[in-house]
Amino acid sequence: MEKPVDDARTFSGLARRIRASAPRLGATQVVCVDGPSGSGKTTFAARLAAQMVCPTVHLDDLYPGWNGLADSTSKLVEWVLEPLLEHRPARYRRFNWDLGRYAEWHSVPECGTLIVEGVGSGAARGYPVFLIWVEAPRDLRMKRGIERDGEAFRPHWERWADQELRMFDEARTRERADLLVDGDPDTAHDPEREFFVLRA
Repeated sequence: MEKPVDDARTFSGLARRIRASAPRLGATQVVCVDGPSGSGKTTFAARLAAQMVCPTVHLDDLYPGWNGLADSTSKLVEWVLEPLLEHRPARYRRFNWDLGRYAEWHSVPECGTLIVEGVGSGAARGYPVFLIWVEAPRDLRMKRGIERDGEAFRPHWERWADQELRMFDEARTRERADLLVDGDPDTAHDPEREFFVLRA
């Protein structure tokens, strides 16, 4: 992992930076929080959304099962990114993991800023978004995933990790990110720094 940039960063400061940036999809500024599973994306996105007072779309609701990571990109484009770009209402269908099929539709509120969080949220090329990449060591990420989902899900996690590697390599997500964040809480920090930036 790269050495963190020695600069205090806060969510209020990041919110100001995002608001001052140019990328917009129609009337909405879209912030994608991407990175491998277990890296801390959901926690990071929640704190940023609270600071920016904006809604969040979680890609966990769009993935069509454990083998569907690649398919989620087209769903995100069709249901959310394209409509916003064309000033149309955005919405998405929630995937029911227990039943193995898509269920009800959810409307995306009209807003000046929208956070899209999840693996592959920044994979769609050609859309003007503010892209944040969150990463952490593989062992830590796997530990987080197993603690959350249970040991029985380990084979699914390993299969998912293979899909992630292919997607990130093809989309060059990390390279294109506007901000790289260290999602390892054990990284030494001071009270004034709310997160570590690997590359700004």
